[in-house]
Order: sequence, then C-alpha cells, then structure tokens
Amino acid sequence: MSRRCDLTGKTANNGFTISHSHRRTKRIQHVNLQTKRVWWPQGNRWVKLKLSTKAIKTLEKKGLATMAKEAGINLNHY
Repeated sequence: MSRRCDLTGKTANNGFTISHSHRRTKRIQHVNLQTKRVWWPQGNRWVKLKLSTKAIKTLEKKGLATMAKEAGINLNHY
C-alpha cells in the first residue's frame, strides 16, 4: 500500500536537508497519514480510510459523502 491519502490523493514531497555549511542532501517529507474509521450514514456502516490530517479536518466540515464524490471514490469498496 502506498503512502497516499484516500480522499485528497496527497503524497510525499521531495526536498532538501540543508546543513549549517549549506550542504544540501535530498530528503522526503512524508504526509501525516492516519488510519481512521469514519461513519458513513448512507451505507449505514463504518468505513476504514487512510487519511491525511488535513483531510480529517476537511471531512468534519464537508462530510464523507461530499468528499468521496469530489475525489471520485466509490465507498462500497472500502
């Protein structure tokens, strides 16, 4: 399984670690992913998703059905 948010599609970002002498080495900035069970009222069941923390905050505001529709996700497969 990849490190990718199920709803937003966020993935890792490439960057540099810069030392005091300004020597640059490559590093990866990973997404803050959390495994979360979310209640899906239309399906009348819990859905287990791997979400970024930003997606969790947005989920509380918009709702699961709206975000899944925007992402083009069929929640019956989760």
